[in-house]
Amino acid sequence: MVRVAWIFSLFIPGLGQIILGQVRRGIFALSGFLTALGMAYWRFSLLAPRETTLLGIVRRSLERRPTFVTLVLLLAALFWILGILDTLKLAHPSTGRKARGLISFFFTLSLLLFVLGWQISEIDLPRMVKDFNKAMTPLNRVLWPWKAAVARDTRVLSARAEILEGEGTPPGKPVPQTGKPYVYAEPTVGVSSKLDEKGQPQPGTIITLYGSGFEPNTKTDIWWEDPIGSRFQVRIGGEYLSVQTDSEGKFSVKLPIPYSIIPPGAAKGPLIHYVEAQQVFPVGPLKPSTPFLEIVSRMVETIVMGLMATVLGIVFAIPLSFLAARNIMHGSWIGMSVYYLMRFIMNVVRSIEPIIWAVIAVVWVGLGPFAGVIALTVHSIASLGKLYSEAIEGIDHGPIEAVQATGATKLQTIMFAVIPQMVSPFISFSIYRWDINVRMSTIIGMVGGGGVGFVLLQYVRLLDYQAAGIAVWFIAVTVAVLDYVSAEIRERMI
Repeated sequence: MVRVAWIFSLFIPGLGQIILGQVRRGIFALSGFLTALGMAYWRFSLLAPRETTLLGIVRRSLERRPTFVTLVLLLAALFWILGILDTLKLAHPSTGRKARGLISFFFTLSLLLFVLGWQISEIDLPRMVKDFNKAMTPLNRVLWPWKAAVARDTRVLSARAEILEGEGTPPGKPVPQTGKPYVYAEPTVGVSSKLDEKGQPQPGTIITLYGSGFEPNTKTDIWWEDPIGSRFQVRIGGEYLSVQTDSEGKFSVKLPIPYSIIPPGAAKGPLIHYVEAQQVFPVGPLKPSTPFLEIVSRMVETIVMGLMATVLGIVFAIPLSFLAARNIMHGSWIGMSVYYLMRFIMNVVRSIEPIIWAVIAVVWVGLGPFAGVIALTVHSIASLGKLYSEAIEGIDHGPIEAVQATGATKLQTIMFAVIPQMVSPFISFSIYRWDINVRMSTIIGMVGGGGVGFVLLQYVRLLDYQAAGIAVWFIAVTVAVLDYVSAEIRERMI
């Protein structure tokens, strides 16, 4: 038998252990090896997409990632050899050797999967260290975003000039007006920046913008408006273009005509662009900013969503939990069938993340907090139902037997022997679920389920890290407060 097992282990790792009666050990070795083999083949195929043979895939992968491929092949060979040696050791009665063989298996397989995972997740430590400074700006804005929490009314001082692209009569200089800002450009005709055949930017005509009549020694932003009305702040080298006026309120700055996409037929007549110099001054008292007020309202919405989902989840989970409790449903094949069916449904529903339920709910009822409530309620019913049913199965059977001895029905037994024992764990699980639902509300909002997560995702996409930081702070403080409140409630009521 040992010889047969050893021969089989030469061809299929784990099969020898199964033949020798170590079924779990053999399945562990076989499934682990097949998993690592599948992951390795997948990564090698991505490294050699044009190769069709296994040998060609390995050879090409070895050329592109020699260290990674060599390490994977060596660890796979070591795992294979350890499987053969383990089969021989299993014939020895020493338990210690069996344990050492399993440890070697586990360590080698873990190392192999770690190497594959490192490559799959594209971990690049040198780049992470080198580019760490790039994360400091958004991180600082998120950690201390309160400058964006307040705002003031603004007064705008601006003037603009025309630029012609293509054929037509060149625009003349604007007529200066006393007491108002004034700008003009030279030349007033040119071509926009373009992308060449390789996708590289090619600067357009360089113009010089002159300004006067602005506030002295003040930052002035340069904006552009193309012929179809698209307005944007000019960027050069990845930075927004601004200029400082002198003591007389004058400035001059050179810039290329920016790149803009104008669909055919979208602009009629001559292609007139506008270049604008703009100064913005805060006026009036400080007041809560628009993002701050939006986040406060969305945070209240998030808390209410979590509360509504918890209440609805409790209402439906309590009756279903009795149907999922073995000690309540035993006694007949119908009751046990209902028990297994309820357990299966709860496990399936609970295994699907709330964010997936939120996507389904958004398609069902549209964007908004109602979709979030539906998603959280469905998941809460399954989760609370499972927790409640397990608590019911763990109750003291003495009161149940005493009530049943009086001839009570199934419903009377539940009312007078089960429910009184369940009040404390039910309250504890329900409060804990509310805490979970509030935290989950911030996540499902990112797929349109309402709440603060919805605006948080918008601010991140707009690179408004200060507004996103305000949302993060509100989420953190709210979760901390709710955790404290739920702990106090549990302590006083349980």
